Amino acid sequence: MSSEARNRPLLKSFRTATFVFSFLLLALPVRLRAQQSSDFDEYKLRLDTYWFYSNPGGSVQGSSDEVPVDFQKDLGFNGYSTFAVRADWKFTHKNHFYVALSLFNTSRETILDRTITFRGQTFEVGTSVRSDLHAFLVAPGYQYDIIRRKRGHLGIGVQVDLFDTSAKITGAAGEGGGVVSAKGSLLAPIPVAGPDYRIYLTNSPRVFLAGNVYGMYFFGYGNFVSTTDVLGVTLNKHISLSAGYQLGSRLVVNNSASANRIGLRLTQQGAIAGAEFSF
Repeated sequence: MSSEARNRPLLKSFRTATFVFSFLLLALPVRLRAQQSSDFDEYKLRLDTYWFYSNPGGSVQGSSDEVPVDFQKDLGFNGYSTFAVRADWKFTHKNHFYVALSLFNTSRETILDRTITFRGQTFEVGTSVRSDLHAFLVAPGYQYDIIRRKRGHLGIGVQVDLFDTSAKITGAAGEGGGVVSAKGSLLAPIPVAGPDYRIYLTNSPRVFLAGNVYGMYFFGYGNFVSTTDVLGVTLNKHISLSAGYQLGSRLVVNNSASANRIGLRLTQQGAIAGAEFSF
């Protein structure tokens, strides 16, 4: 599948989110758009906690001369539950500092349908292998709200995604070679940027749409793109609940023989639900 075809769902979700926000913002009465006080979204500190049912996809490549190992077709990875946390400090009316944390840990045992090689170790077709994938993300960032009105905002965020990822495969090596393990790791700092929005649809209860799109392309090094959209409701001044879908989170880090870096294509997508605490 071409890179254009892989990116089509993400581009479609970006266009949809942008259209929805623009339409709703333009539909607000002028008197509300001019009002700066008593925002529905007024806070100084906010903590977002999310449950995420992730469906991992992609591949890992131990060296530049190895055939990539597919997480689903070769290793049989399927959906699993994980979590994400985001702390946001809005230190002025339109300026934010924030940090986001995500943890992706999954293991799978399967019988290989083809012979694979990872980090110099060969695992023959028909071998029973155990595969472990661990990915930890820390993302500090800054956001400026270009538009902030009583019923919502449209901002631009810039953050650095620090991915600490490792992959391990354990099984029988070669012809009667006994049990061996092959492991590779990657620490990749990825600066990304993109829009973030929230729009309140009703007064009471306060129902809102919120989402973001982040991405960056790094030519020969790799790229990253993600988009998340949720529908939420404010229960009171301090607590909101939301649910939605992470339509795409795709990290690509190309293999580099000179840097002894593993190649990684990791896609996470699935349903999300969470609680938000504002102070």
